[in-house]
Amino acid sequence: MITRRGFLRFIGSSFLSAVSLSAYAVGIEPMLLTHVKRYSLTPPHWPVGLRLRVVALADIHACRPWMTPERIASLVEQANALQPDLIVLLGDYAAGTRLVSDWVDASEWAPALSGLKAPLGVWSILGNHDWWDDRSAQQAGAGPTIARIALERAGIPVLENDVVRLEKDGHGFWLAGLADQLALRPGWGRTRFKGLDDLRGTLAKVNDRSPVILLAHEPDIFPKVPWQVSLTLSGHTHGGQVRLFGYSPVVPSRFGNRYAYGHIVEHDRNLIVSGGLGFSILPVRFGMRPEIVSIDLGSP
Repeated sequence: MITRRGFLRFIGSSFLSAVSLSAYAVGIEPMLLTHVKRYSLTPPHWPVGLRLRVVALADIHACRPWMTPERIASLVEQANALQPDLIVLLGDYAAGTRLVSDWVDASEWAPALSGLKAPLGVWSILGNHDWWDDRSAQQAGAGPTIARIALERAGIPVLENDVVRLEKDGHGFWLAGLADQLALRPGWGRTRFKGLDDLRGTLAKVNDRSPVILLAHEPDIFPKVPWQVSLTLSGHTHGGQVRLFGYSPVVPSRFGNRYAYGHIVEHDRNLIVSGGLGFSILPVRFGMRPEIVSIDLGSP
């Protein structure tokens, strides 16, 4: 039988444990040295002899004190050190939370990203918060957004329902980028979220049989992605921000944990979802360290 003193000791230790875990999730894990998550795969219909390293940064969510321009600059150095052939940015540069000590706007975070370097270039897409935080774009129902203008001024092209053909070692491939699937919020005459993505129209711009890498901020598009796409890269979910034993209790996806994180293969199609670098809504990460993704395609 538990005594009163034992019960109080149990309550006290439980309280201290909860406080410690909360402090870790808010103050420590979001600031940990960024982990490099590595993948190695040869997708279907990938050309023999084409070896490609793609480095992806997702969900930066610039804000103080967690994701300052100085920290973004350090992420840039870390990404460059991976010696990528190609760097892609998967959207959500804006803060995405009100719980900040100060804002970091596009005039600060975009120049910090301008140091990214790769032989085949640095390419980007936008995320939902890059649209949601832009009141003028929401009211107009169209861009260009502040984020797009800032990225392009920093020398980083933005793909919104557009493609570019790249080449390495005599092999061509396509990089396709979708506009955001949740770009326009309810309001201003809209009763529901409206996406600006056009998967069919985007892939119609691919005019040969070279493989396609698709950038889509939200992974929910994946069931509609045709087999001609060798690999889809997404962010948005942050791995749920809290992830234990391969499960996240809250995932911003209508598919729940199905596309929450990692390398997913369905019907011989490949999706990689980054756990991202920052956070949205609440400044919490637990069991899901900030990460840069490095993907070696065509590896033996």
